[in-house]
Amino acid sequence: MEKYQKIEKIGEGTYGVVYKAKNRLTGDLVALKKIRLEAEDEGIPSTAIREISILKELQHPNIVRLHDVIHTEKKLTLVFEYLDQDLKKMLDETDGDAGLPDLELKLADFGLARAFGIPVRSYTHEVVTLWYRAPDVLMGSRKYSTPVDLWSVGCIFGEMSSGKPLFPGTSDADQLVRIFSVLGNPTEESWPSLADLPDYKEPYPPMEGKGLLHHVPKLKNDPHGLDLLERMLQFEPSRRISAKEALLHPYFTQDAIDAVDQMHQAVQQ
Repeated sequence: MEKYQKIEKIGEGTYGVVYKAKNRLTGDLVALKKIRLEAEDEGIPSTAIREISILKELQHPNIVRLHDVIHTEKKLTLVFEYLDQDLKKMLDETDGDAGLPDLELKLADFGLARAFGIPVRSYTHEVVTLWYRAPDVLMGSRKYSTPVDLWSVGCIFGEMSSGKPLFPGTSDADQLVRIFSVLGNPTEESWPSLADLPDYKEPYPPMEGKGLLHHVPKLKNDPHGLDLLERMLQFEPSRRISAKEALLHPYFTQDAIDAVDQMHQAVQQ
């Protein structure tokens, strides 16, 4: 720990504290995530073990880099590359009309991440922050896979486009109501597996939602962006676009990237 000089505290939670620090040898900025090890606990928390093991396997420019792990009797310190701010803070500070600047986005906090395989195991339905929780999970599904992540990505994509959350629910039931008010009530055609979910009780009366454009009007002139969002926010999990397919979507072609760059340049001028 002597080679790191603390600069300031930048976050705190039930896990411990995060500090901005500098590597005394290289001068590089890092983030020190200090995890308290309680005397009555049996070793290192499972979330920390999970985060360390996953990040050691993942080496990608869009995933936060874990530089080092320092373990002492009372503390576990994870040394990460330093990032300027999180997406939530940037959304709060950015003018919604101007759009987001073209910066590098990185995924972080893998404490609740898990590997998946086939056959699909039975998992807890209390996963993912409520606002980004897939409707199948809200309906009690315990056998799910990566489509639940694509629903979350869609919610975040919509929030980045509009500057505000798409479905800011206060409970599981309220979350479903907010989703249905935008996308309309599900039907046997839009959600064939709905009747098989644990918390499904009766057919929903036909109701047409306000539509995504009501909440994300900026995509009115971006048909590729709207199509990608709609493909992520499908009720039926098997119909949601996969991560690999999403990366090949026309929204991410060079033409689309150039158009976004031009828009930001025009705003700055």
